[in-house]
Amino acid sequence: MKIESVFDPAFAAYGHVVTGLEEAKAEILTALAGTPLPKATDYCAEDPALQELPAAAEVCEHLFGGMPCQLGWCNGHNTKLNCLEYHRDSEFNLGTEDFILLVARRDQIEDGRLDTGKVRAFRVPAGTLVEVYATTLHYAPCHTDPAKGFRVLVALPAGTNTAKPDIAQKSGEDAWLWACNKWLLAHPDSTEAAQGAAVVLDGENIDIAGDI
Repeated sequence: MKIESVFDPAFAAYGHVVTGLEEAKAEILTALAGTPLPKATDYCAEDPALQELPAAAEVCEHLFGGMPCQLGWCNGHNTKLNCLEYHRDSEFNLGTEDFILLVARRDQIEDGRLDTGKVRAFRVPAGTLVEVYATTLHYAPCHTDPAKGFRVLVALPAGTNTAKPDIAQKSGEDAWLWACNKWLLAHPDSTEAAQGAAVVLDGENIDIAGDI
């Protein structure tokens, strides 16, 4: 699979590189380096070690326009797609090491399904802050070096990825709701599918292990 750069013009359809906030980024990266690095992949929606940083206020002010936000992480080792998710808001990512995002666009969903052949891979250099638009389907990062894995900041509006609200299904998207402000599209080969996530990804469960 071709691995592009977030600095390539093609990434503009999925997100953009955020400039500035250098002091805040440095503070976050230092704290992020102390978070766990599992052999597989783990996610923490809100980590006090990040949330209590002075930089957290800057993130809420400058990236979310003053809206309450949460700073967590997704860390570990991964090379597979497995699922795609989206939120009603942008997500911001920042890694201590280079990492790769596998992404597609919500407008590529057809008749409630998505062909994984539409997924693209973008490399994010270490220390680069990127916004992933609300219209972008994404999921766990992939590592570029199995010896280093990845530690990636996940900044989202407060409450995102917490407990799924107990609602009656009234729209087609309701079947995809997996957590608060998290709609999940699973590949049949994924663990999430076995746990009951909606299986709506068709095609190969992309694995970039041979491309890095």
